[in-house]
Amino acid sequence: MPVDFKLTPEQELVRDTVREFVDREIVPHVREWERKGEIPQSLYAKMAELGFLGAPVPQKYGGAGMDYVSFALLVEEISRGSSSVRTTISVQTSLSETTLMLFGNEEQKQKWLVPLAKGEKFGAWALTEPQAGSDAAALATTAQYDHGQWVLNGTKRFISNGSIADYVFVYAREPGSKRHEGLSCFMVPKGTKGFAVTNVETTTKLGLRASPTADLAFEDCRVPEDHLVGKRGNGWEQAMRTLNGGRLGIAAGAVGVARAALEAAMKYAKERKAFGRPIASFQLVREMIAESYMDIEAARFLTLRAAYLRDQGVDNTLEVSLAKLFGAQMAMRVTDRAIQIHGGYGFSGDFDVERYFRDARVLGLYEGTNEIQKLIIAERLLGPSRDRE
Repeated sequence: MPVDFKLTPEQELVRDTVREFVDREIVPHVREWERKGEIPQSLYAKMAELGFLGAPVPQKYGGAGMDYVSFALLVEEISRGSSSVRTTISVQTSLSETTLMLFGNEEQKQKWLVPLAKGEKFGAWALTEPQAGSDAAALATTAQYDHGQWVLNGTKRFISNGSIADYVFVYAREPGSKRHEGLSCFMVPKGTKGFAVTNVETTTKLGLRASPTADLAFEDCRVPEDHLVGKRGNGWEQAMRTLNGGRLGIAAGAVGVARAALEAAMKYAKERKAFGRPIASFQLVREMIAESYMDIEAARFLTLRAAYLRDQGVDNTLEVSLAKLFGAQMAMRVTDRAIQIHGGYGFSGDFDVERYFRDARVLGLYEGTNEIQKLIIAERLLGPSRDRE
């Protein structure tokens, strides 16, 4: 399908508005937030006023009603300022809100989606478990129906926003079911009896140190039957469709953090002198700059193509996996080159490039590892593997 990437005036306005916001409200403060391991709620209040927290949600549900090309541009700009902030935005929009947009009934949308889109509530999305990461179908958390309620038991691991979320979308299976069968999604509100946050990681992580990553526990946790989101037993399909949207945000985030690293490397190369002249004049430095620029442009093309296809209502599973895989690998290359151009200073916390490098590493891990993306791409090209369960 031919794709015209000439941005509309509305898309350019989104990009420019977010860019200005990031430069004013995020860039000057991000080092302090990363040191403390916390992003102030005042920032999210400002973002909510501009519609960032409900960007792709239709206006009738309190969102900004952005198309997905605009959304990708928004995520790229946020990530250029802070990958931690981008993570919270991605979980809020691409996972929590998308779950309700795709599978929630009208009552659930009015009750839960509207406050999420307005930024009045925060969401988290809980699929991963201690023994179920890439093999998500191996999740062990159970949900048993009992007299008009669902009783949840189990644990979740590495849940972004888990400690700050008002609504947690939890995937669990009915007892006795196996693999892809019997999975469903449930909305568990903060404060529900039997639901606890058992651990929170911020500054102890390699990257995303201002974004809280939590472990969650459910012990005889009861939620009403109308907290089932989507069809009973349809959780696997729901999770995969939701992740497909989430991966678009990761791809855009990869472009953003790589852009930040390249901009820092170019600035440093022009200012730093060696052997009597700026290092930007050295051929090998210029080669790294050129390769990084090429990488970023290619990743953005793949990301915007995937976003464009989603706007057209076309299945973009292949294109999203291509964008996420290439973006994750690209961001590691670009941030690594940025450190190399900075030399010893790139290894120091006095310069932002070391943070960009750390933040880039997770892109190839969450919402589907690089290896999972390769399997998806190969399956789309060759059909299912014979050894697939």
